[in-house]
Amino acid sequence: MEAVTGTGDSRKGFTLIELMVVLTIVGVLMGIAVPQYKNSVLKAKETVLKENLFVMRRCIREFYQDKRRYPHTLEELVQEKYLNVLPVDPIAKSSQSWQAVQEEPPEEGNYNAEELGIVDVKSGAPGSSPLENRPYSEY
Repeated sequence: MEAVTGTGDSRKGFTLIELMVVLTIVGVLMGIAVPQYKNSVLKAKETVLKENLFVMRRCIREFYQDKRRYPHTLEELVQEKYLNVLPVDPIAKSSQSWQAVQEEPPEEGNYNAEELGIVDVKSGAPGSSPLENRPYSEY
């Protein structure tokens, strides 16, 4: 018995128009997805930054309550076991970029600048948040 073949072209595949339509749809989807992905990554980094600052500020307060003085360095929080490690600033990608805010010197009497402790900490990351329209140093 002989196989019956259909009339016309029996090649299988996609036409150029079909491929162009599929590529256009993929391009549109990528155009929507990539900016959303970038915004979600940035939002996650800013959330981690805020959480790291919250934890370090809490540790500074606890240090003061326990020792009746502020820590002289951020590393002292690690040495005294208030923190396991100094957290990384996710925007600056460094644990050494934190900006320590020193306590105000007393108005009267002599004081040693080395005795002034850290009362607050801020991000040392350059630039501003495009999501919140404020500098990272104000977090």
